[in-house]
Amino acid sequence: MLSFTFFGKAPNWLTIYVSLALSLVCGLRLMTWWTKRNAVLTDQKAAHELRRTNRIAGVLGIAFVSWAFALFPYGDVFAKVHIGLFLAIAMLGSMLCLIHLRSAALIVATTVSIPFVAFFASTGIPSFVGMAINVMLVTVAVIIVILIQYRDFTRMVEAQTKTEMLSNENLRLANLDSLTDLPNRRAFFTALGEAFERARSKGTRLALGIIDLDGFKPVNDLYGHAAGDRLLIEVAGRLDSFCAAHDTFVSRLGGDEFAYIVTDASDDAGLIARGEEIAALLSAPFALPDAIVQISGSVGIAVYPETASSAEQLFERADYALYHGKSARRGGAVLFSADHEAQINRDSRIEQALKLADFDTELSIVFQPIVDVRSQTTVCFEALARWISPTLGRVSPAQFIPVAERAGIIGSLTRPLLRKALTAATAWSGNMRLSFNLSAYDLNSAEGTLAIVSIIRNSGFDPRRLDLEITETAFTHDFEQVSRSMEMLRLLGCGISLDDFGTGFSSLSRLHALPLTKIKIDRSFVTDLHKRPASYKIVKSLLALSRDMNLDCVVEGVETREEMDVLRNLGSLMVQGYFYSPPIAEDQIRPFLDHPVNAALQAS
Repeated sequence: MLSFTFFGKAPNWLTIYVSLALSLVCGLRLMTWWTKRNAVLTDQKAAHELRRTNRIAGVLGIAFVSWAFALFPYGDVFAKVHIGLFLAIAMLGSMLCLIHLRSAALIVATTVSIPFVAFFASTGIPSFVGMAINVMLVTVAVIIVILIQYRDFTRMVEAQTKTEMLSNENLRLANLDSLTDLPNRRAFFTALGEAFERARSKGTRLALGIIDLDGFKPVNDLYGHAAGDRLLIEVAGRLDSFCAAHDTFVSRLGGDEFAYIVTDASDDAGLIARGEEIAALLSAPFALPDAIVQISGSVGIAVYPETASSAEQLFERADYALYHGKSARRGGAVLFSADHEAQINRDSRIEQALKLADFDTELSIVFQPIVDVRSQTTVCFEALARWISPTLGRVSPAQFIPVAERAGIIGSLTRPLLRKALTAATAWSGNMRLSFNLSAYDLNSAEGTLAIVSIIRNSGFDPRRLDLEITETAFTHDFEQVSRSMEMLRLLGCGISLDDFGTGFSSLSRLHALPLTKIKIDRSFVTDLHKRPASYKIVKSLLALSRDMNLDCVVEGVETREEMDVLRNLGSLMVQGYFYSPPIAEDQIRPFLDHPVNAALQAS
């Protein structure tokens, strides 16, 4: 519009070309800001844009003032007044638009108002001098308003920033494990969900590994919770360093359980190799203030899309692989496979059948003799569970007992089995003992233990002839409660046997504090004992340990003459296994006792 006022009066290069050039620059700036109106800029990019605005504000201020002053000599008084009006409005309007960028607003004020006031005041024309003074006063007022507004704006931004920082810190703490400083369970499942969605959208493989520490609880019980916490911190440090080097997300799920996520997972062999590296990393000794301890870690791994269709299923598959690994190859890595899938389906059918079963009619008991090697007589029978399901047929106890434990219904099996075993044992001679297995879940509560006590008292069987067997894994649940339950049963007169001795992680000092009367050496040490020097040394040491602790000792799983000969030379007193007899039905006990010198005994 200012150019239009000077058409025909000023040169075309001023009224057309310079005007178009300045308008083009402003149009480009408008377009630049319009295209970025929804963009989310980084801090560095935003700072760059603001600094460029400062520079352009100064350049454009000088350019427009210079152009307007260049037109001044060609106009009449009205056109010259238009120049003053143009500069004043453009300057004040720009300053108000830049109110949140104080530096740019002050640059505009400096590059426009000072030349404006100086130029029009120098004309000597009273109206122009008055206009210069008015513009100067208004400019000062606007600058004061801008400074006040900018101060309030800055305080608002700072307050908002502090609020966001506090919120972010609260969010960080809510997703951080307070002990190890690793992401916690909540953060893990959030990260797993996001990683799963990315893998599904990109069609890439995603692997999840769950780590469970083997032997942590004995350290925690022996050296105290402070040492246990220190061990967890050390474990977390090792895992964090390893996973950071491999660009892997790791977190603590709780207790002694950790998990990691591998995006763009490599082949299965690579995943197993990484799991084995983690297991090896955790098996190295840890130097704690009180002692140097050694534990291990078992790793369960599952992969999307091969073995899972959702993030929840991926976690369940990895957890199942971990469970399988802890029972099959503790201290190593196990990848969830098709065999595990079939096992899950089988276990699911077993669990459903167990929940619908009539245990009083479907469960039965068989008995395997425990023989005194010196007198070649049977001194005890171990009661073993058998189940014939109407829908599944005969199911092995190696299958249904673990399922019942995981499903939390093992107590429903223990009670009818114990009643059946005690009823059968009441017909035995006065010296014959009964051995019965209890699950860790039977001892995890005072109520469960009282139910066992009540069954024993009501059976009419002398509790002093009853040995109750528990495994070392029972102490990984609640050591204090299990110990109290054992004390209660011991006061009743029952013997307490530690089954599968040597396969768990019980410390000797803790075992010494328990009211044990007997230990049972697991058959894994006995198989081919005469061919395996390591097994020979282990059995020899365990037999010596039992003697030193004044405990009876039963060697399980004896099947061959060679194994029996080695055990006899080592001084073993009581053995159990197919070498003497497989488990037999209740009605076969009397004939077995009437003819104790069977073929195996004669051969020995």
